[in-house]
Amino acid sequence: MGNKVTDAARAAKERANNAAAKISKKQPKVVKEFAEFINKGNVIDLAVGVIIGGAFGKIVTALVNYIIMPIVGIIVGGVDFSDLYITIPNWLGDGSGVRLEYGNFLQAVVDFLIVAFCVFVFVKFINKFKLDFKKEEEKAEKKGPTNDEKIIALLEDIKKNTSKK
Repeated sequence: MGNKVTDAARAAKERANNAAAKISKKQPKVVKEFAEFINKGNVIDLAVGVIIGGAFGKIVTALVNYIIMPIVGIIVGGVDFSDLYITIPNWLGDGSGVRLEYGNFLQAVVDFLIVAFCVFVFVKFINKFKLDFKKEEEKAEKKGPTNDEKIIALLEDIKKNTSKK
């Protein structure tokens, strides 16, 4: 199955490259460069990652603000971290002092740690999946050609032999 997927991916990439080549012949250099940039596929992957990351960030923030930090606050002794701040007086005499809300900073640090851990687990999972996929491909290569590949080779041989006559 892995070969069918990689063959389909190669075919799709080839069609995209052909389409980009057709566009590039008719368009100015900037359009050609832009088409090549979009054609790489990294742009779409990046866009999807940013959108999912933003939504995931909102979920983690809600988890930290409304579930984790209240529990931590109870354990610490009934402290509401969002209310923790230090006021620095204005020594110049104009207006009130500055309020440093370090409780919100602590919540942001917990947000970061949760997101970082989730990314770590996700990357670890992806790497394991890639390693398993690579092992399957190596096994398939060692086994030799598949029946489909043998049939295609046979048809190509027949075509070569009949076209020579």
